Amino acid sequence: IICQIPYRLFCLLMAAVGIQAQQTPSINDTQIINLTPGLATQCGFSFKFDPMGNAMFFASLQNCFSQNMDDKMFSLVMQFRLPGNHMTEDPVYRVGKTCSYTPWTSREILCDRNYMEASEQSIQAVASGYKMTAVVFSPSKNVMNVDEVQRKGYAIANTPTRLVLRSPHNAEETYLQNVAGVPMRVLSTSTFFEQKWLVTRVDATAVCPTPEVITWYMPKHIDPLFSSDAFTMLEVYMGIDAKRLDTEEMAARNYSVLVTEAHIIVEIPVGAVGGYFKSHIQDDQYFVTYTIEPMLELLWIEEVAHENTSYKVLFPITTPPMARPPQVRNYTVPEQAVFVLELGTFNLDVELLNITFPTMVLTVAECNARGFNVQEQRSPDNTLKTFRMEVPFSDPVVFKERRAEQGVTTFTLQLIYGLVIFPEYAPFSHSAVVDAVLLDIVPPSVTGNCDQENFHITVDYRNQEPFFVVLVGKRLLNHEFAQQYLTEGDTDFTITLPFSSPDAVFESVHSSSVRSRLDVALLNPYNNMTIKYFSLACSFLKTLTECFSNGTMTALAVKVESAPGLNPGQLTLSDPACGPTYSDDRFAYFHFTVNSCGTTRKFINNVMLYENEISLPDELEVNCSHPFFRLKVSCYYVANITRTLAFLTRPRDNEPFAETGTGRLMVRMRLAQDASYNTFHQEEDYPVVRYLRQPLHFEVELTTSSDPKVALVLDHCWATLNEDRDSRPRWNLIINGCENPEDPYRVVFHPVEADARVHFPSHVKRFEAYMFSFADDAVEPSGQVFVHCDVVICDASSPTGGPCSGQCVNQDNLKRGRSCFMLFRPWQTITELIGR
Repeated sequence: IICQIPYRLFCLLMAAVGIQAQQTPSINDTQIINLTPGLATQCGFSFKFDPMGNAMFFASLQNCFSQNMDDKMFSLVMQFRLPGNHMTEDPVYRVGKTCSYTPWTSREILCDRNYMEASEQSIQAVASGYKMTAVVFSPSKNVMNVDEVQRKGYAIANTPTRLVLRSPHNAEETYLQNVAGVPMRVLSTSTFFEQKWLVTRVDATAVCPTPEVITWYMPKHIDPLFSSDAFTMLEVYMGIDAKRLDTEEMAARNYSVLVTEAHIIVEIPVGAVGGYFKSHIQDDQYFVTYTIEPMLELLWIEEVAHENTSYKVLFPITTPPMARPPQVRNYTVPEQAVFVLELGTFNLDVELLNITFPTMVLTVAECNARGFNVQEQRSPDNTLKTFRMEVPFSDPVVFKERRAEQGVTTFTLQLIYGLVIFPEYAPFSHSAVVDAVLLDIVPPSVTGNCDQENFHITVDYRNQEPFFVVLVGKRLLNHEFAQQYLTEGDTDFTITLPFSSPDAVFESVHSSSVRSRLDVALLNPYNNMTIKYFSLACSFLKTLTECFSNGTMTALAVKVESAPGLNPGQLTLSDPACGPTYSDDRFAYFHFTVNSCGTTRKFINNVMLYENEISLPDELEVNCSHPFFRLKVSCYYVANITRTLAFLTRPRDNEPFAETGTGRLMVRMRLAQDASYNTFHQEEDYPVVRYLRQPLHFEVELTTSSDPKVALVLDHCWATLNEDRDSRPRWNLIINGCENPEDPYRVVFHPVEADARVHFPSHVKRFEAYMFSFADDAVEPSGQVFVHCDVVICDASSPTGGPCSGQCVNQDNLKRGRSCFMLFRPWQTITELIGR
C-alpha cells in the first residue's frame, strides 16, 4: 500500500487474476466486512485494472474503515482473497498502511471514478456536545435525518475537526450544471448541529466533471497515403451510419468538427441522436454503454502529383461502462396512506419481472391485481423508462409500528425489484426500504340536534386541519352544497339541512308528524375509509291531512325507508282510478272531495267521519317485488252547526273609467335588398352604394307592440347629407303622409301582407324611392345620404281623421313620434315613440 498524498491510499496488487469487487473484503480491527460495489462507493473505495491486468485499489483517507488519529494519521488494514483453481482454498493476503496528512485546507473535494467527496473544516460544529440532526439537500430542499441519509447510499460523518460527505455520482440529490461549457455533477448540502438551544450549520458542496463527450482524433496527414507533405485539404464532411450530415443537422445534434494543424477532431455528446444506449450488469450493478458509428469523409489534393484523394472512414465507438445505480424516488404523502415509489432510470431494454416482499414474491400482473398499480413510465423523448408503483398502508406487506409515546405510527415497506435486460435475459435486482410516519390524529367529534324544521349537525375537528371529506346521506359535501347549508367556525362547522331534504330518509309517518333521519360520515379522501359515522333522527310536526269546509280533503303520502322500492306515483286512493295530483320519487299528494274516490262516511254522535286509504293497487301489491304500503287518512266534520255572516251594501259613487297612461313604442327603419322585402342589409353592409335610377326599398316597422288595433302611418320622410335631421339641403320624400307632389320621381307605397315574419300588417309600412330624389340642379350629393322619417301611431279601431284615416290624409293636431335617421351607413337606429 502506498500513501498517495494528497488524500488517497493506493494499493497495487500484482496478480494476473480477475478480482470481483464483491469478493474483496475489508478489515476494521477484527471485524471482517464484505466490500460490495455499493459499499465501496458509499465508503470511499474504488479500483481498476492496469494494462498488465493488475488490480489497483484506491481508498480515501477518510474512508469508513480507516483509523483516524486527530485528522493527522490514518491507518487502514485490508484483506484480499485471490480466487484459485477451486481445488484448494483461496489464498488470503493481508496488507496495512498508516499515512499522515497535514495541513488540511478549509475545504477539500475529491472526485473519484465512482464517488464524489467533500470535506469541510467544522471545528465548532463537531465540538463536544453538538449532535448532527438533519441534512438539507439543495436545490430540492429535501430534509433527511442521518439514518435516512445513510440508507439512501450517501455517507456523512464527523472527524475530530471536519465534516465528511460522500455521494455516488448519480445519486438522487445530485444534479447537472453547465460550468463554462463543461457539464458537471453537483451535490450541495447543509448539515445542522444542535446543542440544547443552539443550532449551527455547515455547508458542503462537491462538484465533479462528467464523461459526457466522445472525442475522436483523426490524423490530418495520414502518412502512408501521402507522397509528400505538400497537400491541400479540400473537403471535410461528417456523417453517422455512413450518411453524410449537413451543417444544420450537425448543429441540431450538437456534433462538432474541428480541423487543426495535426488532427481532425470530432466531438459527440454522450447520448446524442444517432447512437444508442445498452444496459449491462456487472456484479449485480447496473451499467450502461453508449454506442455510435461516426463517419469522416476527406477530400485532399497533393500539390506535387496533382492527384486528389477521397478518404472515408466509419469508426464505431462504444464508451466504457458507466455506472447508473438505480434510485428509488419516494413520492409518498403520509396523509394519503399510500406509498408512491418510482424506480429508475433505465434504458428501454430493461423490464420489471417481479417484486419481492418480506412475505411473498409477486409478478407485475399479481401486483396490479392486488391494487399496487405498477406502471411503466417513459421519458418525453422515449429513450428512458422508470417503474412506478403504489402500495396502500393497509396492505399486509406493509409493516406497521405505533409509537404511542411519540403520537405517531411508522409504516415500513421492504421490497426487492427483480429486473432483467433483454435480449440477453440478464437478471439483476435492486432493494429498497422506505418509511412513512403518520401523526396519530384525534378523530373529529360530531354532534347534532333538531328544531321544528331542520337538522343541525356540528363537526368539531379540534384545532387540526380537516383531513376528511363529509358524506351527507349519499351526497358528498361539495362547494355548492356548502355554500347553501354550511356555516364555518374557527375549529368546527355546522350543516343545517331541512328534514325534507333528499339527503335525509323518512323512518316512519304518523297522523301529525314525520320521523326523519340524517346520516353523516367523515371519510378519508384517499382510501374512502370511514373516520367517523353519526346518525341523527328526530320527529317533526307535519300536517299530512287537511280538511276543508267545502268538502274537500288533501293528503300527503311519504316514502319511508322500509319501502325503498316504492314508487309514490303508483299510489292510489281506495278507488284505483284516483291517483295523486302530484308525485315525485319521495312524495305523493292527493286532492279529492269527501264524496268521491271510495271515501267512506259514518256518524259518531254529532260528528261525521270521512275516511280513505292510500295504497298500491291490488295488482301491484300481489307482486312481491313491490313493497307493502297503506296509509289511512280521515276528516271529522260537525254534523250540525250554524254560522252567521254579515255584510253591507251601498251604491257606487261613480262608474269606473280608464285613466290615460304613458307608454313606449319602438320603431325601426331598414333598407331591403330588393322589392321582395325578405332580406335586409345588415350593419356590416353599410354604407350601401346605389347609382342614379336605382330604387331604394325602405321598411318602417313597429317592433314592440302585439296589439292588432294599433296602426303605423308615415307622416314625413326626407333625406339630408349628414346626421342632423334639420340640416340643409333637404329632399322631401313624403309630406303629410303623401308623396312629394313636386318630386318628379315620387315615392311608391307598397302594400304589406301578413306572413311568417309580419304578424300585423298595420304595424309595417313600405315605400320605394329613387336615387333621382336626392339630386337637384343646385346641389350634387356625394358621399353619404341620411334618410329620416316622422311616424304617427294610431288606434285603428277608432280613427280620428288626419293621418290616422290612412296614408295621404293631412291633419296637423296629432301627437307625432319622431324617428332617428336611417342612413346608408353601417348601423341601424331604433326609434322610441312616446304618446298619450
